[in-house]
Amino acid sequence: MFVRRSIFVLVLVCLGCSAQSAPPDQVMRIERQVRTYYSVPAAVKITVGPLRTSEFPGYDALTVHMDSIEKKADYDFLLSKDGKTLLRMTKLDLTKDPYAENVKKISVGDRPIRGKKDAKVVVVNYDDFQCPFCSRMHQTLFPEMLKEYGDRVEFVYKDYPLAEIHPWATHAAVDANCLAAQNGDAYWDLADYLHNNQREISAAGQTRDLQFAALDRLTTLQGQKHELDQTKLQSCIKAQNDDAIKASVHEGDSLGVNATPTMFVNGQEIDGVVSASEFRTVLDAALQQAGVPVPAQSAQAAPGGSQASDK
Repeated sequence: MFVRRSIFVLVLVCLGCSAQSAPPDQVMRIERQVRTYYSVPAAVKITVGPLRTSEFPGYDALTVHMDSIEKKADYDFLLSKDGKTLLRMTKLDLTKDPYAENVKKISVGDRPIRGKKDAKVVVVNYDDFQCPFCSRMHQTLFPEMLKEYGDRVEFVYKDYPLAEIHPWATHAAVDANCLAAQNGDAYWDLADYLHNNQREISAAGQTRDLQFAALDRLTTLQGQKHELDQTKLQSCIKAQNDDAIKASVHEGDSLGVNATPTMFVNGQEIDGVVSASEFRTVLDAALQQAGVPVPAQSAQAAPGGSQASDK
């Protein structure tokens, strides 16, 4: 019994050594340095976690927690044993390929595609049909990029409607997926139309119901054009089942997507609207890495232009 109690006391002592709170004055200095250096607003609450053993000699590890109405986040720091230096370091695991890790999280098996099926380079775009920046990127991808790279690249769209600021985006995504369930070309025709005529939907009426009705009419017309089963199509439109949309958004969240458009080229993240020349640079690099010849007409333009996205 004595031996057991001794071991228990020893464990408690070790735990206390590996996770002890910094002195209050030191916590205050850390908070002030972090708030000033990173320009953290006063409304964001900063909490300094307990010290713990680090893998770097001469330093303890600690976590700084930032808490606001919009977001909560943790950041790891190193504190020198003498308490005079605070370091912010990022440890990168070189045993993992971040692009490959992203690809593992993306499901494209049931999505309509453009370009070459099962190509070695896959472009996945998390898209919002009401997003003006998505419209700009869509018009660069189609027809320009598709014409140049369509024989060696696969293009896939995933849904990421920003429902808080785009009231008809989710409805549009559901309608488009109703078409996709029967015909991929019908999906892409609607996607092209919506990205080129967003104002038409928004101007269809001051209420969401009128905008939704306009979307349903366009979807029905595409169904008729492609000779789809109208009974199935109308049933799907009426049901407005958004489970697949939610799953796509959840997938995007797991990848860190928080704005549209966000694209992944073989797992490499591309945020916001980029110019055709910038996108060619990314595609050409991906093709070369995959051992696929670059299109002869591809211009090796230097990156330029600005990025933009909806959040």
